[in-house]
Amino acid sequence: MTTPPSAATPTFHRDRSGQAHASSQPLATAGTLDVRIVDVKALQGDGNIITSQHKIPTLPIFENAFSAFARGTPLQTSAGFVAIEDLQPGDRVLTVDGSARQVAWIGSACFAPSDRSRRHVVTRLMADCFGINRPDSFLSLGPAARLLQTPPHLRAETGGKQRMTLASGFVDGVNIIEVTPPTPVRMFHLSLDRHTAVIAGGLEVETYHPGVDPMRPLSHTLQSVFLSLFPHLTDISAFGPMAYDRTDEEGDPTPV
Repeated sequence: MTTPPSAATPTFHRDRSGQAHASSQPLATAGTLDVRIVDVKALQGDGNIITSQHKIPTLPIFENAFSAFARGTPLQTSAGFVAIEDLQPGDRVLTVDGSARQVAWIGSACFAPSDRSRRHVVTRLMADCFGINRPDSFLSLGPAARLLQTPPHLRAETGGKQRMTLASGFVDGVNIIEVTPPTPVRMFHLSLDRHTAVIAGGLEVETYHPGVDPMRPLSHTLQSVFLSLFPHLTDISAFGPMAYDRTDEEGDPTPV
């Protein structure tokens, strides 16, 4: 296993148009973005695991890569259920199609309810809320977690085709609730060699994929910062195609 030194990270700020930029010089407090420290583990082509720590701006495109699974979430692997924090790149996790695929990348960060940048809540799903053993016990998912589950109001128009939907979109106040943790929570995300869903506590939860043309709103410098979070990839296109359509935060279809 190799562990390179952390890369120098510039200060992040917004210009008058609202676009995010990076600068190597300190800037005035007004308009400066908050920064979050994240940890990354990635599987290299030679089988080594590279680990690194980064500072990222608290923009959704960055934070979504680190906030799907709360610490303690059990994922089904070829060796049985393993807590997300105990997984390592190279481990094989079971996917929705029944195959066991290698974990290529794991990212994690600590999120506090008092963060100014974004409201960080946990979606807590009670046992059997989507059917017997789905999940098999209560499950806590972060704000970026998407389930391979079509919302009821979209089922007719999708023709039975499943969509990736934010877990928070299913909150009903009874079996699926929002919880604001009283203390900081460590959250995780992971990606495989392709976009799919893994089995977390009996539910199918999306693996990380940045989406279609994710870096278009970013400055060139921030594009480089974003790509540096995935040291096992040479280009953002290496994530490959998306296997499923997504619904957006309001539950409307977002084609891939």
